[in-house]
Amino acid sequence: MKRARSPLIWAALAAAVAAPIAAAAASPLLAWRDPVYITAGFAGIAAMALMLVQPLLAGGYLPGLPATRGRFLHRWTGAVLVAAVVVHVAGLWITSPPDVIDALLFRSPTPFSAWGVIAMGALFLAALLVALRQKLRLRPRTWRFAHTSLVMVAALGSVVHALLIEGTMETVSKVVLCALVLMATAKVAFDLRVWALRPRRGS
Repeated sequence: MKRARSPLIWAALAAAVAAPIAAAAASPLLAWRDPVYITAGFAGIAAMALMLVQPLLAGGYLPGLPATRGRFLHRWTGAVLVAAVVVHVAGLWITSPPDVIDALLFRSPTPFSAWGVIAMGALFLAALLVALRQKLRLRPRTWRFAHTSLVMVAALGSVVHALLIEGTMETVSKVVLCALVLMATAKVAFDLRVWALRPRRGS
């Protein structure tokens, strides 16, 4: 039963990741965009897709991946996620620096900009916690709580950011991807009991 279900899980994940990218690639709006802007946009879509993969790796939900292998891939996928966000913002900066400055200073008239900046800040802080984990010497439960809390803020901010944008992403595939990101992130937080900073009695 488990062997039969494994390919279905991987196929569903591949579809959830590929569908929004394929739909965006077919958008007629790309005809009026320059290559740098298109690259920035697709980097943002890729980052959103990686935000779905990340909790699945952390929670060990992907069949065929041992826990240690999953955590190893989780760290490397996190680095790729941060790089995708950097490319996304850098591309927008090259296309229109004033818009990026307004977004970073929270004075942009478009609400999705503020949510994007909040998500980016939370994501960078979560990555920084990973990089400085040894130096900070935090207790494992405290570190996990801080890291996962920041990731949850990043996931929520990214979802709102994506949903508020009316661009090249097709609506249905975008909504499905966003819903999956929130559900996967929430499930990991629940399963790992990240809010329990102290171990339960008797455990």
